[in-house]
Amino acid sequence: MSSVTSSAGSTTVDSATSPRAYTSEEKRHRIFAIMAASSGNLVEWFDFYVYAFSALYFAPSFFPKSDPTAQLLNTAGVFAAGFLMRPVGGWLFGRVADRYGRRTSMLISVTMMCAGSLAIACLPTYAAIGAWAPFLLLICRLFQGLSVGGEYGTTATYMSEVALRGQRGFFSSFQYVTLIGGQLLAVLVIVVLEQLLSEAELKAWGWRIPFVIGAIAAVVALFLRRTLHETQTEASRTNKEAGTLSGIFRHHKAAFFTVLGYTAGGSLIFYTFTTYMQKYLVNTVGLPIKTTSYVMTCALFVYMCMQPVFGALSDRIGRRNNMLLFGGLGALCTVPILTALQGVTSPVVAFVLIILALAIVSFYTSISGIVKAEMFPPEVRALGVGLAYAVANALFGGSAEYVALGLKSIGHETAFYWYVTAMMVIAFVVSLRLPRQATYLHHDH
Repeated sequence: MSSVTSSAGSTTVDSATSPRAYTSEEKRHRIFAIMAASSGNLVEWFDFYVYAFSALYFAPSFFPKSDPTAQLLNTAGVFAAGFLMRPVGGWLFGRVADRYGRRTSMLISVTMMCAGSLAIACLPTYAAIGAWAPFLLLICRLFQGLSVGGEYGTTATYMSEVALRGQRGFFSSFQYVTLIGGQLLAVLVIVVLEQLLSEAELKAWGWRIPFVIGAIAAVVALFLRRTLHETQTEASRTNKEAGTLSGIFRHHKAAFFTVLGYTAGGSLIFYTFTTYMQKYLVNTVGLPIKTTSYVMTCALFVYMCMQPVFGALSDRIGRRNNMLLFGGLGALCTVPILTALQGVTSPVVAFVLIILALAIVSFYTSISGIVKAEMFPPEVRALGVGLAYAVANALFGGSAEYVALGLKSIGHETAFYWYVTAMMVIAFVVSLRLPRQATYLHHDH
């Protein structure tokens, strides 16, 4: 680890003692590896979001109102898949990635998502098999939750390790490009189906089509991922602490809690201005549902395009400075932006304000993976990144909507703005602990 090839805070990313320059073939190989890893990430998130967007059409087939047991299973399934399974997936796949290799973990993850989507596409309805239908849907959703919980840490780790020196922030940003892209594609598929099929057809059988598309795309991603080379060394895999919780908490406890701290704020503000914002524009701002959909689709597209720009910025100014700008601007601007949105009547003004918020969020999301990966050694990197992300995401990101709506229902909606601001202050303070130069991820594999 004699040379620093990735900076966490200095403006010099490659030191004078950097390894030799890449050949054009090596560059092509690494860029293709980033694309192959990203493709799986895109599919994972497409499959995960398709469930949410098509639930309106398939819910009556699985959860008839006349059966309270089925309704409870529905509630339990959403809870378990969204919250419980992500940390379990983060731990399980992080362990696999650190002990058996990143490639192995990514192949298992995308295969599980494919199997989950295909199974949902083929599930018989409540009318055919009774209460077994929602139970089987629950199992499929748990499977998908486990898969997507493990996808983040492994993909973030792999992409940070395979990215070109001096451009790691730029290339790692494609993890969030594909995460947002998966969400946008899921919306697009539903919109196209709504144009082609009647509501009755969508409820009868049309809702199965997106899951079939997701399963087919996952097979393509699986073949692309099979071409990937392993970035982890044999010595790292055979280290006795590889992929173990004791390996993290004995030597890297401070790093784990630092990551947990800024991920909590990052997840909360991300969900506030993406998934919750659609409901906020309708319920609080009073914009029509269709107008809101257009505003958010355009905003998400622009947000997706911002990621490489902010990732490249981190290669120039350093990861630590990116994170300090994120925490500082988030703390200063959250309350003014959400307050300004309350009185908006123009969709264009709403769009501009949301883009301003998402630009602040981009300081974090563009480097979300690499800023975590740089804090752990290779033998516990995937586990450290994946588990810290999944726990913070489950506790603060996944609960954002419930907290916001809960406070609104008791007449204290503005308290949510200050809750997000407080978490941004924590993110800023925690980011001060980031080293000025990357502790790990110094050399290529």
